[in-house]
Amino acid sequence: MTPRSALLPAAPAAHRPPQRMAVRPAGPDDASALYRLSRAFVRTGELRARSVADYARDAGDFLIAESAVRGVEGCGGLRCEPDAPRTAVVYNFCVAKAGQGRGVGTALLRALLAEAAARSVGAVFTATSGSAALFLRHGFHRAGTRPPPTGRPGSIPAAAHVC
Repeated sequence: MTPRSALLPAAPAAHRPPQRMAVRPAGPDDASALYRLSRAFVRTGELRARSVADYARDAGDFLIAESAVRGVEGCGGLRCEPDAPRTAVVYNFCVAKAGQGRGVGTALLRALLAEAAARSVGAVFTATSGSAALFLRHGFHRAGTRPPPTGRPGSIPAAAHVC
């Protein structure tokens, strides 16, 4: 087994989250903000369309990256697979354009992986239509041609072992 530190190295100082930005659990009251943030990525085909009601129902899956100045800058869901409780999927991971390149995605992904470890998850999957660079930098590796359970055709499946 590869040591966890080899998969999830400590963040260099340059990758620390921006000041006045926090990652917190989402609640049903955040559904509209999750919907608004995700909508731009739905338009480009990067995310699956979900309604405000969907976000309200699944709010417990989500973490939100939020700043005092810009509000909600990023979000991501973590869902344990019912048939494989030690397996989870990161889904609906997105960062507003203004937050990209400022450490928002890094802070959000680290928090999602910490949550996975707290739930005793052994493997985390994601599927992205982007480059997957953020995920690869944080210990994920390409998982082959079969997408994870929430993957879409044309997405790049990736996986990381977190414990």
